[in-house]
Amino acid sequence: MLRQLDRKVILVTGAFGQAGQSAVGMFLEKGAFVLATDYLDMNQSPKMMELQEQYGGERLQYIKADIFEENQVQAVMAEVERHFGRLDGTYHTVYGCVEKSALELSIEEWESTLKGTLTSTFLVCKYALPIMIRSGGGSLVNMSSVLAFHPNPTSLAYGTAKAGINQFTRILAATYAKQGIRANVIVPGDFKTEENWDIMSEKTKEIIRSITLLGRSGKPSEINEMAAFLLSDAASYVTGALFTIDGGYKI
Repeated sequence: MLRQLDRKVILVTGAFGQAGQSAVGMFLEKGAFVLATDYLDMNQSPKMMELQEQYGGERLQYIKADIFEENQVQAVMAEVERHFGRLDGTYHTVYGCVEKSALELSIEEWESTLKGTLTSTFLVCKYALPIMIRSGGGSLVNMSSVLAFHPNPTSLAYGTAKAGINQFTRILAATYAKQGIRANVIVPGDFKTEENWDIMSEKTKEIIRSITLLGRSGKPSEINEMAAFLLSDAASYVTGALFTIDGGYKI
């Protein structure tokens, strides 16, 4: 039976994060070849080591890189093309975040958050596009946030950067459609692994329950199922769109 991402080459950034780590495992299960990247050594993630042992180097490659830096993004893309010879999709989950309001936020913190969130998205897409076009087209999936739409005083830089990702991605969709490129955005609300949910205080859990219609945080797998769809051929008529997965965020 044909799997959803059968033989597609997918780049996953932020592979040690909640979304990224879950995505690597899910995409492999769905038949993809995955190049995963994060800024830490692979041996610092037991889950990544387990996946490497399970799927081997043919299906899963890991490269240590800081996606905030242009030369390291270029190195990642060169490794994708060297090892797999093509690129069918990217799932960019990396971001920077400083939780301060305007009067508290320094220019260094502002620039750091924009670089880690918006500029990193630009760099990944900029250097993925030529390989994807040479491969006959592909799918760019970027991660935004409900805070791109809902004003939170302490999310000034983060919310602004995430709002920028929305428009940036739609412009890419309009610009490169004729080259076979689709570009879409996932807009998640709060999501956590079961382990992280279990260790949170009851007060924090109650706040989350109060601001979502479904009364809980989402699971990384619930976010990544949408990513898998957008990276697959089933989404061949989907581009320039924003997909909100937030449990009914009420603020």
